[in-house]
Amino acid sequence: MLASLPSALQTLANYRIHNTRASKEVVDKGKVLLDAQAASSLGDDAWAFLEQLTLAAIDVANYEVADECLRQLAAQFPGSPRVDVLSGIRMEATQPPEIALKFYDELLETDSSNAAIYKRRISVLIRIGKIEQAVTELSDYLDTFYTDVEGWVELAELYSSCNQYTSATRALSHALLLAPQNPFYVLQFAETAYTADDIPLAIKMFMLALDIIDRHASEESIPTGVSIRAWYGVKLCCRALSERSCSSASDTLLPKNLPLLDELSTERVLTAYSAAGKDNATGRELVLSWMGPSDRSGGRLHFVR
Repeated sequence: MLASLPSALQTLANYRIHNTRASKEVVDKGKVLLDAQAASSLGDDAWAFLEQLTLAAIDVANYEVADECLRQLAAQFPGSPRVDVLSGIRMEATQPPEIALKFYDELLETDSSNAAIYKRRISVLIRIGKIEQAVTELSDYLDTFYTDVEGWVELAELYSSCNQYTSATRALSHALLLAPQNPFYVLQFAETAYTADDIPLAIKMFMLALDIIDRHASEESIPTGVSIRAWYGVKLCCRALSERSCSSASDTLLPKNLPLLDELSTERVLTAYSAAGKDNATGRELVLSWMGPSDRSGGRLHFVR
């Protein structure tokens, strides 16, 4: 067992550094350290280890290990807000939601500046389906903790779950003010605008997402991930604009040379699916059938214009 301690320590430290959530592995290796009472020899890293093991043990419903970790943390840091959050998460795992909400209310009465407790309370409200109350409390929370980007994204998702897409785009606009170079948030804004039927705004934001991605790309490459999703969004917008008149609630102007943009988005999407090869043949055929008339000649695609 002693020989396995250094290996377990290194693995758990790597999980913390890379923010890896491998709960079963963390519990298996963490128990080796806990049973050997090795935490006391870790110095300041002991508390990060115990916090890591607490959350992992709750994930896999090993509450005996979680309670022992909490006991040691509470003894070392009595009254710690961080330990209070862990205790609340442990309570959520086995107690009725009302008990956890009451616990969080009592903590907020003592310290109303504890952002983590606010967010745990809101997560419980979402879990039990009290979406309207969660939206209200999350909005109040963001009035105080404005710079919480994830909070704005969460608020947008709550609005979207209620089909309030205009409100969702407003929430996402705050996220973009705080993290303007994050292509994932820009893409989410674009997709939300598309769902809200503000097609001019949607295509503008899809193009912005692609611009941000291109700035960090060393050279032109085959679209993948966020890039292919954004190009597909551009194609959807071009298709919608060619089929009907689309107004913009945000008064966004349409881009110039829309036919060229439509052609470029088609080429980019097909390039992505062509690179997938035979493994994605079915998906490629579905995309081709949606894109419009085409013929194959020498393995290349020629679009009828």
